[in-house]
Amino acid sequence: MEEEEGNEGSARLCPCWPPSRHHREGKSRNGLMMEEENERNGKKSDKEKNGNRRRPNKDGENRQIGQIGRNTSPNRIRRFFTSIRERVVARVGASNTSESTGAVASAASAMAPRATRFGPVSQSLTGVLERISQARAAVVYSTDVERETGSLVTLLKDAGVEDPLCLRVDDEAKGFLHRLTLRTNWPLVYVKGDAVGGLEELSKIAKNGHLTEWLKEHQYDLVVLGGGSGGLAAAKEAARLGKKVACLDFVKPSTQGTTWGLGGTCVNVGCIPKKLMHQAAVLGGSLKDARKFGWKLPEGEIGHNWKLMRDGIQDHIGSLNWGYRVQLREKKVDYLNAYGAFTGSHEITCTDKKGKQDKLTADKFLIATGLRPKFPDLPGAKEYTISSDDLFALQYSPGKTLCIGASYVSLECAGFLKGIGLDVTVMVRSILLRGFDQDFAERIREHMIQYGVKFLSAIPTRIEELEPRTKKAAGRLMVYWDVIDKDGVKTEHSEEFNTVLYAIGREARTEDIGLEVVGVDKAKSGKVVGLHEQSQSVPWVYAIGDVLEGKPELTPVAIQAGRVLARRIFTGANELTEYDEVPTTVFTPLEYGCCGLPEEDAIKKYGRDNIIVYHNVFIPLEYTVAERMETKHCYCKLICLKDDEERVVGFHILTPWAGEITQGFAIGMKLGAKKSDFDRLIGIHPTVAENFTTLTLVKKEDGEKLEASGC
Repeated sequence: MEEEEGNEGSARLCPCWPPSRHHREGKSRNGLMMEEENERNGKKSDKEKNGNRRRPNKDGENRQIGQIGRNTSPNRIRRFFTSIRERVVARVGASNTSESTGAVASAASAMAPRATRFGPVSQSLTGVLERISQARAAVVYSTDVERETGSLVTLLKDAGVEDPLCLRVDDEAKGFLHRLTLRTNWPLVYVKGDAVGGLEELSKIAKNGHLTEWLKEHQYDLVVLGGGSGGLAAAKEAARLGKKVACLDFVKPSTQGTTWGLGGTCVNVGCIPKKLMHQAAVLGGSLKDARKFGWKLPEGEIGHNWKLMRDGIQDHIGSLNWGYRVQLREKKVDYLNAYGAFTGSHEITCTDKKGKQDKLTADKFLIATGLRPKFPDLPGAKEYTISSDDLFALQYSPGKTLCIGASYVSLECAGFLKGIGLDVTVMVRSILLRGFDQDFAERIREHMIQYGVKFLSAIPTRIEELEPRTKKAAGRLMVYWDVIDKDGVKTEHSEEFNTVLYAIGREARTEDIGLEVVGVDKAKSGKVVGLHEQSQSVPWVYAIGDVLEGKPELTPVAIQAGRVLARRIFTGANELTEYDEVPTTVFTPLEYGCCGLPEEDAIKKYGRDNIIVYHNVFIPLEYTVAERMETKHCYCKLICLKDDEERVVGFHILTPWAGEITQGFAIGMKLGAKKSDFDRLIGIHPTVAENFTTLTLVKKEDGEKLEASGC
């Protein structure tokens, strides 16, 4: 269905430079629309009668004259994209012709009017801009007669681009391109499908000699550094789209010498083994409950076998490692178990475990190297302690364990180690779970203390080895820390542990992959600074996952970003990864699921007076017969925005199986769910999730006492 005539703000493209005769002579849009009306009625326009539909340019080449907007006729749309396709086929090098033709042909096909559907042309136009960019060696988008355009074209021609395509767009299309690229300088240049920026950015690249190198043919369309969840997702998706891809993955040993296979942190030393060990602890609790439900179990303490659990988990991880290698082979992705570092603007030097080196070149590069655990500059910290990189592969039970850090990794490890029967202490400097809702962080602390985990508020000063660990048994370590009393008197304390696990955060290890060689900007954290996923300083380098500055450090985020990015840079798709309202779960003994803003962040963003918080405690039915102590800790909260019809901006729950509950509610958050939507929803009874359908208690600043009740 067509929009009403006269609607301003339509997107217009003109595959020509300088501007068309219509603009030079000041011809109005109404004049163009009259020509379109004549076309629909089968009448010839004045231009057709005079044989003046095309005019030669200085080089004797014919250029298409005209624009398209919301009211453009279907015939003119077809002619427009046909002309683009013809120009692409004629001017892109022979090696790129088929690919370019396909890209623009698919763009034209997507734009072709259907008998049953014909939406506003401008909406479809914005969807095709990127596809045009993919089809040419270089494209310049401009909004008017800008002096920089000529300089841009000269730079491109000097670098070997025979005939850059110049397209004029209106403000609507310009806004779309800005949202897609976050580039602010205009005219906007694309080179080989990568958004560069304006004259300043292109001049810098040309001055460094990188533009000529960029335009050369390379071995690969894409080289991925990092074989974790995000890197694998991007590599497989790019290969599915017909691109030639290489994926490099090399694990540098941890401080204790631990390495692992293809798949990255999540599969080998993160989400997968963590959740399985969490499940081992959950099963231990269920066995204790079983007697209350009539099950006859052997009398006495039920024991746990660390090695049996460890071997089962490692066998599963090994099958995943092998599966990823098979998938890469089936997708025709070249997998190299080698460490990659930039040695040129489009060159990576790969070094395998034997020291053998090889060089790869590519049009585009993706950094997906993830993060590794941090260690403090403390005597004995790196020499004698372990991290989560080591814990899951230990051949022996860690025994009495000290977890240092207030991160979710520290609390999760402490939780499942206690759950399988070990003596566990957590040492923290200040608050738990910084960045999460602090109501829930404090409830997690209270629950874990009741669960049997001890907490120390201190910072270690040194760690000494009393007895070295072996391959079959933990050693003995003495940990020292200072305590300052209310009078300011410092006293040294110490305690012996079998294992000390550091979990004080993770950091990017990008200092030795040659980013400075190519000029990739990094934040203080070492992460890549990006415009969406594209490096802000080097257009042909991208980053996803934990190594990208300012983005959630979550496996599903990296996977989604990898797939979406591959489609965008290789097909011209205009989809962007949505980094807001990402659901997550902390797998402490009582799980904490959340989506959206913590209460503290909501207050900071919207103001205390503009939010309303609904909350309550509850008792899972499954825990009533077993008389579990968790009955006083389960808690849920909705944070709503008053001036937006109580739209929910924060969803939080502390309960068993919180992850399974949070995932489903997250889609409501993405769709802008309001408190009234939760109220109208009929709950499933009896479940813990149904508590969100009956929340009526408004949180008060004086911290009222909440009482849970049954059905």
